[in-house]
Amino acid sequence: MIMLEEGFKVFTKGPLQNILKKATDKLYKSITVGAFVSALIQSSSLVSVITISFISAGLINLSQGLGLILGANIGTTATAWLVAGFGLKINISALAMPMLVFGIVFSFQKKASLKGVGNVLAGLGFFFLGIHYMKIGFDDFSNHINLTQYAVSGFIGVLIYAGIGIIITIILQSSSATLAIILTALSAGQIEYENALALAIGSNIGTTVTAVLGAVSSNLAGKRLAGAHLIFNLFTGVVAIAFIFPLSYFVNYLSEIIGIASTDYTLKLALFHTIFNVIGVLLMIPLIKKLERFLLRTFKEKIDKDIDEPKYLNEAILEFPATVISSLIKESKYLYKNAIFEIVTHGLNIHRDDIKSDEKIKTIIKKSTKGLHVDVKDLYYKKVKTIYGEILKYASTAQKNMGLTESQNSKITDIKIANRKMVEVIKGVKELRRNINLAPTLNNKYLIKEYNGFRKKAIKVLRVIYKYRTEEKAEKYSDKLTELKKEAKANKKLSNKSIDKLIRKDLITIEMASSLFNDDANVNDIIKKLIEVAELLYDEKDSLFENEEIKN
Repeated sequence: MIMLEEGFKVFTKGPLQNILKKATDKLYKSITVGAFVSALIQSSSLVSVITISFISAGLINLSQGLGLILGANIGTTATAWLVAGFGLKINISALAMPMLVFGIVFSFQKKASLKGVGNVLAGLGFFFLGIHYMKIGFDDFSNHINLTQYAVSGFIGVLIYAGIGIIITIILQSSSATLAIILTALSAGQIEYENALALAIGSNIGTTVTAVLGAVSSNLAGKRLAGAHLIFNLFTGVVAIAFIFPLSYFVNYLSEIIGIASTDYTLKLALFHTIFNVIGVLLMIPLIKKLERFLLRTFKEKIDKDIDEPKYLNEAILEFPATVISSLIKESKYLYKNAIFEIVTHGLNIHRDDIKSDEKIKTIIKKSTKGLHVDVKDLYYKKVKTIYGEILKYASTAQKNMGLTESQNSKITDIKIANRKMVEVIKGVKELRRNINLAPTLNNKYLIKEYNGFRKKAIKVLRVIYKYRTEEKAEKYSDKLTELKKEAKANKKLSNKSIDKLIRKDLITIEMASSLFNDDANVNDIIKKLIEVAELLYDEKDSLFENEEIKN
């Protein structure tokens, strides 16, 4: 089961992720896709891990994730049909050996897709071989000890064997593996049919442990989904236990209709496993909204969560390249539009609401004559340093351990560059702020005018960037940013001429001129970097899902 999961993980990095993400806009779609994918990859646990990773990265919401989890519970019943209808009916060990041979050969290949195919083939080979040997083992075992002597009938037996099923699944971390053992033992006559039904119910409940463990390192959204998975499987398990005897009669009735022999207990168990999972989903669908509200109330977001605490970065996103890159982009955007925007505006003694308004820049400058009580260095340590370190840590971990494609690696490099430029902008603002606050104390109107000119240029750029981030049709603002970047380069020469003129007319001192020259270069550099960060983070093609955008 581990080899199967590792093999299919290779293919989850591409088309499968797209399928799971795109098919979740409607509940019936997400249930259908969750069932189909789980049946295909023989692992509801892997679907749970993918879903938690997607929710943690903000790619899908909780209600969409719930549909996938419900579907996965139906899809996982395919294992029982595979074992009961195929594995126990023919000598599958003949198929196992060729699969193992080619699987092992492919698994040593460097190409990821071939390695994935190799793991899938080897996993299936070991799975089939395991069923063959379990069957032989239980047959030989029956010559010495008959385990049916430990059978417990009635409702007490149901509870005991359901508990055993939970424990076995927790140990094996796979309900599919547990079902294979149950079916093989049932085929060999080592457990009673009634007890086997209870074991199957227990395996369904026990499989939630994987999702719970996967959610430990995820964010709040991931924990909510794991909670939903646990609630759903417990609910389904309780219903199945409560109505186990009526359900078993219903299975007998259906078996006669579809042609399953009355003594073919393995196929009847597979049918029972499918029926109680489908019933569980049907009962849960009307309660989805209530379940969602309950989870939102139970797992509440911290109200006092500050900017330096990651909003999108957690261990769960490191499962897949798309989720880690999406999270890095969102975390960087959040940092840019909150901390960086605040530090730059307040550092220039401008209020953020003035940037967002349509008020004339001249008017803003005239009314913003007093220095704001802001410590840029303190803001950096409180709101930027920690999260900047976390972004770099996750970015470096992904590049080192995740086997990224060239384009994915390039995207992460862009994210790291964008964050480094943000830090450089803060350093530039810190230097510029000192002289902006000093200028009014020197009682030189020409000096004040020059620094106000620096602030005007910065406000103009910040306003365009704000609209570029927030407006739906951002193309025109993208063009404006390109023009402003060119202006920043051209302004350097024009400003130098203006400062030279002030020196020649003896309107400012040499010390003032020196500060102006330095700060002119500094403000143009700040403008250039602010625009470059916006371009790196808010490019329309910033999603790692091909031809798809991540909207901010």
